[in-house]
Amino acid sequence: MKWIKSGAPWIWLTAGAVSLSLLAVLGLLLLIGWKGLSFFWPTTLYQFEIERGEHVEIVIGEVYGRETVSSYQLGLSVDAPDAQRLLIKTANRDVEGSDFISVLDQHIFSQTVPENAAVIERSREGDFFGFPVAVINDGEQYPVAKLGELLDEVTETRELIRQIEKQEIGAINWSLEQLRLQERKLQMAASLTQEEQLAIEQQRLSLQHNYHQLADQLTEMRVLIERDALVVRDAKGALHTLPMSDVLDIWHPNQMSVLQKMNHWRKQIGKFVSDDPREANTEGGVFPAIFGTVLMVLLMSVIVTPFGVIAAIYLNEYAGNNAFTRLIRIAIINLAGVPSIVYGVFGLGFFVYMVGGTIDNLFYAESLPAPTFGAPGILWSALTLAILTLPVVIVSTEEGLSRVPQSVREGSLALGATQFETLWRIVLPMASPAIMTGLILAVARAAGEVAPLMLVGVVKMAPTLPIDANFPYLHLDRKFMHLGYHIYDVGFQSPNIEAARPLVYATSFLLVLVIVSLNLTAIGIRNHLRDKFRSLEQ
Repeated sequence: MKWIKSGAPWIWLTAGAVSLSLLAVLGLLLLIGWKGLSFFWPTTLYQFEIERGEHVEIVIGEVYGRETVSSYQLGLSVDAPDAQRLLIKTANRDVEGSDFISVLDQHIFSQTVPENAAVIERSREGDFFGFPVAVINDGEQYPVAKLGELLDEVTETRELIRQIEKQEIGAINWSLEQLRLQERKLQMAASLTQEEQLAIEQQRLSLQHNYHQLADQLTEMRVLIERDALVVRDAKGALHTLPMSDVLDIWHPNQMSVLQKMNHWRKQIGKFVSDDPREANTEGGVFPAIFGTVLMVLLMSVIVTPFGVIAAIYLNEYAGNNAFTRLIRIAIINLAGVPSIVYGVFGLGFFVYMVGGTIDNLFYAESLPAPTFGAPGILWSALTLAILTLPVVIVSTEEGLSRVPQSVREGSLALGATQFETLWRIVLPMASPAIMTGLILAVARAAGEVAPLMLVGVVKMAPTLPIDANFPYLHLDRKFMHLGYHIYDVGFQSPNIEAARPLVYATSFLLVLVIVSLNLTAIGIRNHLRDKFRSLEQ
């Protein structure tokens, strides 16, 4: 009884609960990390002889998963042994019709490891598993030893095509659209003179001339890479001709050493982080989603911090403790509990339709009925999440301000400083760690929110990033991709669930890393401010 009355059991209980929570979080992160990062490891390719009905079929594939199937599930007697069901990725979607097959181990007659089996990563139709036989370059067939050199040439040409399409042609299209809007604006104002019309036409003809030159250059380059091909033999012995324009990479996992597999694993992770998505997000990388997530969170932080700090300063420093301020504090606390989708509906109605529509009518009338700001975009997403996280910043800042001793304020005022000078030079620096704590919590929540973003700006595939080389460089009206929505889309909307499942783990792990990185940055700034203004607290 004495031990219970001492309060020690509560200490042990609390410590145990914290330990279990930390272990659960650590275990979850390890699971997501293992499932996600192991997706990029080059897996052994097996050649199976499988009983399929009345004939034996030979397939090449990776063992994607195993599960135990009981004799009861197989319709056998209870004395029969359980079986193993293998999920095998056979790739070759355009030939076989699907990427995976499921087979019981008792139907597998043999399992070997073919040394020359290769994984061919393609830009369309997923991977291809087979044995490279030859390459075709400019109509001539060469030994497969020339494949590396040809692949480098095709990769370089493909990068040039991508650069011309995205940058040079994109800039011309942007300039043509700006010319059209300029002409329409002058027509609406009835101030378009013949000289201005002639100047616009000359600029348009010049841009169109450059466009046609680039289009001809693109046609030549596409013909150049589409004339080359890779000849591959599949497990059944049939030969397939794969256009080199579709081949992104090729590797032989059964010939790789551990060091080579590690290098390949690192290279695949780099491609996942830096490439654009392909094939309905089930292939390729997630760079646009990373960029959109980080930019949206930074915009949200820039917006929410001054509003939250000013509101907290008013409540703590200027407003009295009366019924009105108590009502405001209750409203702020209640706002923190409102479901996030409600914020999304509010953002769509108020920001997009009302504010954005008004901006379009006032400043972008020449582009109507096509909306500029009157459509979901990254600015409205950042504003919506700023309102969603505003209560966190206000409460945290007010707590920090209330911890500043009153004697410090009185001392500053006694020395002749005004209330604003006291607030700006003494109180706010001492409360800055609490402000940063509120910002850290806001960033953590904003980066993981998906539901409101689905209404105010995030899309499955964004053709361009919100930042490019065209004035004004930062395009706040554009839609964007988000890691959280990418996880939802790949996990629940993908037509190929088995192929997309590892991507869900990989993207989830990446989202956690992005949130941790943003939080660590904010924590570093907070600790720096705490050390800088520690002398004021003494």
